[in-house]
Amino acid sequence: MKLPAPGRFFDVLADRGTGTTVHLSRPLDIADDGRTTYDLPDLARLVSQAAGWLEGLGVAPGDRVAVIKPNHWDYVLLACAAARIGAVPALISDRLPAETLQVLLKRLDATALVTTAVTLAAARGAETDLTAFTRRTLTLDAPAPGAITLADVRGHRTPSPRPRPDDLTLAIMHTSGTTGIPKLVRHSARTLIHRIAAAEVRRLPLVSTRRDDTVAQAASYAHGRGLAWTISVLWLAPRAAVILDGCDLRLAEPVLRAHPPTVLEAAPSAFVRWQALAREPDTPFHDVRLYINTFDAVHPPTVRTFLTATRRRLPLWVQVWGQSETGPLTFRCLTRRSVRAIGERHPTTRDLGRSVPGRTGLRVVDPATLQPLGRGRAGLVQARTRTLCAGYVSEAERMRAKLSGPWFTTGDLGLITRSGRLLLLDREVDTIPDGLRSGLRLSAGPSRPLRASARGG
Repeated sequence: MKLPAPGRFFDVLADRGTGTTVHLSRPLDIADDGRTTYDLPDLARLVSQAAGWLEGLGVAPGDRVAVIKPNHWDYVLLACAAARIGAVPALISDRLPAETLQVLLKRLDATALVTTAVTLAAARGAETDLTAFTRRTLTLDAPAPGAITLADVRGHRTPSPRPRPDDLTLAIMHTSGTTGIPKLVRHSARTLIHRIAAAEVRRLPLVSTRRDDTVAQAASYAHGRGLAWTISVLWLAPRAAVILDGCDLRLAEPVLRAHPPTVLEAAPSAFVRWQALAREPDTPFHDVRLYINTFDAVHPPTVRTFLTATRRRLPLWVQVWGQSETGPLTFRCLTRRSVRAIGERHPTTRDLGRSVPGRTGLRVVDPATLQPLGRGRAGLVQARTRTLCAGYVSEAERMRAKLSGPWFTTGDLGLITRSGRLLLLDREVDTIPDGLRSGLRLSAGPSRPLRASARGG
């Protein structure tokens, strides 16, 4: 089964009568009606209208459209709108420093920037004019110097879908930048939609979205996960989707209580901040059957808290590890029993589980020679996957340097156990200094707290 392209996705859902209701933690920045509840026909119209705004802004097929705004799900809707007219959305977090945003916009050479007056003002406060690095700028909230307002482009005709071929760049997103300036990652529809998202719409026991589910998500929607999650979850037509724009407990709690989730996917920071809510007798997590954590690992005490919070008999916690360049690489399923601390036994999320069957391969290599190491020996983790990105924007050589034939160097240090599980030992690295190459000594024993990168460098 081939999933529809993002530019037509909401139209297809509306046409087939998908009954999912979407609940938002706050109104969308691209909507002026203050709504926090949508059905699929509503969203199809909104995406079509937004595509018209972009065309009215002068965006043409093949053009790049940078999106830098406060975190919310309209990152994904704007990506779908850009894809509808054959443009390429580049989703960039407004949490990045102004000087970093400047570097990324220079690399992109985007035709248009979609942002907010607040975002532009914050950058100007850091002596950076973001409008100087793109031909046209659209603000969603208020007028700003050098920008066109949403009122100027509203009412433009709704364009017919003009999807790009599957192997051309569909969307651009950035890595975390933990090792310097983030890299701009290019994914095609084939990798992001027809392989990553398509794998998730296969109905599997326990872990797939069901029609009676209320599926909640709290993450950065500038990340590629936001688009893949939207496609995979809504295609499976749950009863409701609950979308939170942040992990502030004061803002999230009323939404979670109004729409208690049965499936919750969130960034680690959300799980950490919501622990107190999970411990309350009337916790809104009482009916969760499946927790999913992506990006960094979550420590076992936090996992135990949430698995204890639900009244479900056999709740499951799925830990997923991957990178922006690769998509998911490993998964691990945790239960109440598997994370229980017994005597001297203290389970660890350092163990990232096994590679995704039939989709990814993992190996560990010597950092100096890049020769494969046997199981139980520590070194650089490399991955082989059909979901590898098409490359980096304006940094082709950097991508080539991370490839060894079909193997991609993740930059993380780890080992593969005799049973085939990946243990991550230390932080990700983008380059290995010469001194480290000549004398790397790694141990599977305790080291600094684990940061299981899901983001790339």
